[in-house]
Formats: sequence, C-alpha cells, structure tokens
Amino acid sequence: MKDNIKNKQAIPSEERTNPFFKQPYGTPHNTAPFDQIHIEDYEPAILEGIRQDNELIDKIANNPEEPTFENTIAYSTPDNLLSRVTEVFFNLLSAETCDEMDELAQKMSPILSEHANNIMLNEKLFARVKYVYEHHRPLDTEEQMLLEKMYDGFIRSGANLNPDQKKRFREISKEMSRLTLQFSQNNLKETNNFSLHITNSEDLSGLPESAIEAAALAAKEKQVEGWIFTLHAPSITPFMTYADNRELRKKMYMARNTICTHDNEYNNMDIARQIINLRRERAQMLGYETYADFVLTKRMAENSTNVYRLLNELLEAYMPAARKEVEEIEALAKRTEGDDFTIEPWDFAYYAHKLKLEKYNLDAEMLRPYFELSQVKSGIFGLATRLYGITFVENKDIPVYHPDVTAYEVFDKDGSYLAVLYTDFHPREGKQSGAWMTSYKDQWISEEDGNSRPHVSVTMNFTKPTESKPALLTLSEVETFLHEFGHALHGIFANTRFESLSGTSVYWDFVELPSQIMENFAVEPDFLNTFARHYETGEPMPTELIERIIASRNFNIAYACIRQVSFGLLDMAYYTLKEEFHDDIMQFEREAWKKAQLFPQIDGTCMTVQFGHIMSGGYAAGYYSYKWAEVLDADAFSVFQKNGIFSQEVAQSFRDNILSKGGTEHPMTLYKRFRGQEPSIDALLTRNGITSTTKN
Repeated sequence: MKDNIKNKQAIPSEERTNPFFKQPYGTPHNTAPFDQIHIEDYEPAILEGIRQDNELIDKIANNPEEPTFENTIAYSTPDNLLSRVTEVFFNLLSAETCDEMDELAQKMSPILSEHANNIMLNEKLFARVKYVYEHHRPLDTEEQMLLEKMYDGFIRSGANLNPDQKKRFREISKEMSRLTLQFSQNNLKETNNFSLHITNSEDLSGLPESAIEAAALAAKEKQVEGWIFTLHAPSITPFMTYADNRELRKKMYMARNTICTHDNEYNNMDIARQIINLRRERAQMLGYETYADFVLTKRMAENSTNVYRLLNELLEAYMPAARKEVEEIEALAKRTEGDDFTIEPWDFAYYAHKLKLEKYNLDAEMLRPYFELSQVKSGIFGLATRLYGITFVENKDIPVYHPDVTAYEVFDKDGSYLAVLYTDFHPREGKQSGAWMTSYKDQWISEEDGNSRPHVSVTMNFTKPTESKPALLTLSEVETFLHEFGHALHGIFANTRFESLSGTSVYWDFVELPSQIMENFAVEPDFLNTFARHYETGEPMPTELIERIIASRNFNIAYACIRQVSFGLLDMAYYTLKEEFHDDIMQFEREAWKKAQLFPQIDGTCMTVQFGHIMSGGYAAGYYSYKWAEVLDADAFSVFQKNGIFSQEVAQSFRDNILSKGGTEHPMTLYKRFRGQEPSIDALLTRNGITSTTKN
C-alpha cells in the first residue's frame, strides 16, 4: 500500500503546485494525474472549484440580456475544476480510501451539499431557467431533454418552496450527505474489522486448494500463522460453499449478516432511520406522498403500482419453483446428515453446491483453471472487438491510483481514439466490496473541444493471484466482469452534445440494460471457445464441460430471483412510508419481505443496516431496477440470438440506439427503436425455464 496516493508524504506547498490547478494536466488524454495527487490537494481544489462555480453562476444569474437556451441552459462549462476534483476524490473514496480520506469526506460533503443547494435555490438563476422553459426557441430533441432535465432539477431541488421550506430543505440535504457517507464508511469498516483466523488445518476440510492458498496469503500479509478468511466476496463465498465445518460456516454467516448491528460506533440502525425519514420529509415538502412517488416519476416504472406489479408477477411466477429448489436441497441435506437435520441459512450454499455436483457434475472449482483473469480479459475485450470493432491498448504512461490498476486506450473501428478504460480487479482494505463502473470524465461535444471523450473505470473484487497460481476466476466472477464491462461500454460509446446527458446518465431502471445484456454471453459456447483455456496446458474448455454449464444455467434460478424480489420489497416498504418511521428495523424488515422469504430470518441478523444500494447508493426506491432491466435484457438479447450472438449489425443497432444515446431521449423510445416493440416478460421466463410453471 506504500505506492498509492493516500500514503504520499506531504511536500511543502511552496515546492509544488496543486496538480488539480494545472490544466491541461500534461498526461495522455488529460487523464487524472493520480501519481501527483496528495491528500492535502483535495480541500483547496474543492474550495477553489466552488469559488469558480459561484462566479459562473453569478454571471448567468445576473446577465442583463433576455434569457435564452444558449446564455442560460447551455452556458455552463463541462469538466470544470470542481467536477474534476470531486470525481477523483469520491471515486477513490470507494476504491482506495483511508482514515484521512474518510475524515476529509465528512468535512467536505456538507460544504458540497450546501454549494449544490446554493445553485438550485438561487432565485435569479431559476427565474431565468423558468423563462427559457416557457419561452424558448425551437429546440432539437437533445436540447429539449437538457432543458426539461434542468428545469425539473430545480423544481425537484426545492426552487418553488417558500423561504422557511427552503431553509429546511438545505438542512435536510446537508444532513443527508453526512449520513449516507457515514453509513457507507461504517459498512466498510465493519467488513474490514472481522476476520476468521484458522490455525488448525482440520478446519479447512472441504475447502478447495484455491481458497486455502488465498487464505494462507491473507495470513501472510497480516504476518500471522495459519489462514485468514474475511467477509470480502472472494473469501467468504468459497468458505460458505465448501467448508465442512458447520460451526465456522455459521460464524462467517453471522458475521456477514450482523454487520453494523453491534453496539459500537459503526452501528447503522439510527442512521438508517434518519435517512428514511429525511427522504420522506424532503419528498413530502415537494408535494409527493412518499419518497417512492418522488423517485418513480423519473423512472420507466413511473409509479409504485407498476413496481409492485412487477415484483408480484415475479413472486407468483418464481415462488413455486423456488420452493421446489429449496426442498431438493433440504432433501439432499437430510440424506447426508439424517432425517432430523434442519437446514439453516449457513447451510444453503454448502448443500446447494453438493446438489449441483450430483445433478450436473459441475463445480465452480472445475471451471477456475479455464478462467485465468488475463485470458478472461482478453476474451471480453475480444468480444467487444468482434461486436463493435473497438480495440484496447494498454498505456503505461497513463497514471493510475494503485499498482493493481491498468489503464487502456480504447480505439474505434476506424482507428480513432474513443476512450480511456481503467481496470481494478482485486480486493484490498481501502476498497468497498462489490463491483461497479464509474467515470473520471464524461463525454461531451463542443466547438472548443470537439468530441471530448470519456475516461471510465471498472472496479471489482475478484479472486487474487496466490504465490503459486495466477488469478483464477469463477463463472460468477466472469459474469460480473461482463456486467461491469457492459456499463463501461455505455460510457465508452457515449456520443452526446451535453455532458449531463452522456453515457450512463439515463433513468435508473434503464441503466442496467447495457450491463445485464452482456451477462448473457457468459454461457454461450461460441464465446467461451474464444478464450476459455486451461491456464497450465492451454487446452480449450472441453465441450462436455460447456454443455454441463449450459445444462446447469438455471440451477437455483428461481431462488436467486426471489432473493432479488425480497430486496425490492424491502426497499419499497421503506420508501412508500407516509408517516415518520420509528419502528424497530429488524422487525420492520421481517414484515416487509416475509412473503418472499424461503428461510426464517435468524435473530440478530439485518440487511437494512448494510444495504448500501438503498441507503447510501442510488437505488433508494429503485432496487427493483435489476429485475426490471432483466426483463429488458432477456428481451433484447433474443435479437442477438435470432441473428447470431456476434452479429455486428445487431451490435451496431444496439450501439446507435442505446449505448451512444445516453439520456437524450426517453428510454422506452430508445428501446423500441432498437427492438421494434415494447419488452415483455416472456423472454425472461423462457430463459429461466419458468414458462411451463406459470401455465400449470
């Protein structure tokens, strides 16, 4: 960790210039100068960025000329100082943080929140925006969308509130920025604070060699004997799947599912309540009954009735199959352990794995040798080349924020420069769990810059290489890579005039379509044959093994669907509240998702307090989006299947109508332009093998 940004020694200010103040940076494609940034650079750069912002806002708001689209709506400067520094800072807060970064975030977040409020509650500025909204010249589609987005943004940020309400709105915004940040930081710290230290080799029984080697490396890194298992996915997932020691599985399960419930400084119970109440209060100030009503007016789903309709349709279609899946696993457990054995949540993955092995002779470890990370990366990059003609070239001159990170230049099929892509694959203490795509610079088109191309990043937590083996992935990790890479393509292909409509700046229940459609390729034989080779022998993955993958594709698919539905129900339960929330969170959680539970909830466990998606992320009243987009992706991928999975014609249509358009038009308009019709749930049910169940 000694080479990364956060540990750089401070240099007296007179000896150096804050790198954020240099423009251009002098780096390839003007990429962020990670190798020059010190922690003390952020605060002055943020404050100067705010000052420059205020200067520009004053210029627009006090312009004596009649408000026009050009001098009011399209006047702001893309990629300004404040956006450059905050994109680096908050991205690294997720990917490479430390205590000093966390403290600075707590200090700066309320200041940034106040600055945002100062803009959106600026009466002179809003008056000009409103005038343009009501008296504008004829606009093209993208200009019209920008105007509507800006006008709605002011309304939804309190521009029409009375002075007392505006004061309260400011207080809520500032408090929300503090609480959501604290929620996220608590989650990471609690995750990092637990480790299972094993010193008796007998406790490793059942675990594959890959998991044991990774645990030995983790112990070595912590300078202790034995093996260390953590709550990060590459560690806990194989442990819960393979470890024979049931008590240790229970210990890991309870540690994972009681994060942020303990009586310590990282408890998120009250923080979650405050977040829920503040969101409801803010929505009601703006004239909505609930926070969900506020959110869903800017979603494809449109309202909570449609969200619940989707969740209930899925519940009805998948629950019978999910119960059968659980019954099968319970039956195997009883055959193995005796009729008096009661399966618990910490047993599910363990016996599910045994059942999958019994039914399909397939095990995640069998596939690992064929999914060496560099080969997987070549395969996924190669898929993009085959579909879209784009190529990826590593550029070591582009600075990166950690030695694990690699930077690539992306070139279009005509050889022109398209984007920069950063890849960051492995877990570390300063990194949030999970996987995500983000950008360090969005795309836009202007007379001064031409088509200014984006800098995007995919960040994951994959199995690390060990002392004896390279990084060997599971099929699930390959799917995750494809998912985040799909988001990256959405950013890479962005081709819009305005930065705020670029790339992934789309409705939240549409943003997962480009990512989830890519997951379909993971079980396509023609794709696997392009890269899946044994890391030692170079032999391609055997055909019969691929056939077993395909045969097992829908193993426990209904269970997985119901699990996602349960999260959607929990999310909606919180954000359809009309009254102040004072209930016990654990009890409320049990009631909210009970009709989608296949096991009793264990006392002391709680999802809400670690559910970053709906508390500190962008999925509040929007977790259903994953299932909504799954309907879209199954329907959309059927076009590839019909025309050939590598069809360049279909891929070009997807690029032209979906990926390059960003938020320039309503997503259903874009989708129908690609698909030729609105989506239906039929393709998803067929893909999941559920169709026959729904007809009986």
